[in-house]
Amino acid sequence: MSRQANRGTESKKMSSELFTLTYGALVTQLCKDYENDEDVNKQLDKMGYNIGVRLIEDFLARSNVGKCHDFRETADVIAKVAFKMYLGITPSITNWSPAGDEFSLIMENNPLVDFVELPDSHSSLIYSNLLCGVLRGALEMVQMAVEAKFVQDALKGDGVTEIRMRFIRRIEDNLPVGEE
Repeated sequence: MSRQANRGTESKKMSSELFTLTYGALVTQLCKDYENDEDVNKQLDKMGYNIGVRLIEDFLARSNVGKCHDFRETADVIAKVAFKMYLGITPSITNWSPAGDEFSLIMENNPLVDFVELPDSHSSLIYSNLLCGVLRGALEMVQMAVEAKFVQDALKGDGVTEIRMRFIRRIEDNLPVGEE
């Protein structure tokens, strides 16, 4: 029985390592395809957005999370449920703005950057920018327009990785007149 539990753990570790290496190959290819880091950053954000738009359905089906009533509750669900479910980490939520419309997700460990060293020639590359796009895309599908951006990156020598989230507005459904 202990041996079987070990296999499950090894399999999960292999899956996460395969994901990390595959993501690294994707970023490497984008760096070859685009002339500068800014274009790669935009492409990673766009790809992440498209993933988030689709991933939210899987998240809602698997997590059984109900509707969030405010941005603080949304932050808790993102950090404690979504990141745990898909990346196996639980970032801390800090640096709330006085208005309650901005916060930071602090990741001590970013699984996307395992085995990664940024060359000096790519100092402006936001390697994990895909995550910001995923967050924007997923939240847009639940009627929340947000901005997500990296403000610290352990890959660039910062002590932690920090994603800053800002609530922009609630997106109203535009249903035809007479339908609800």
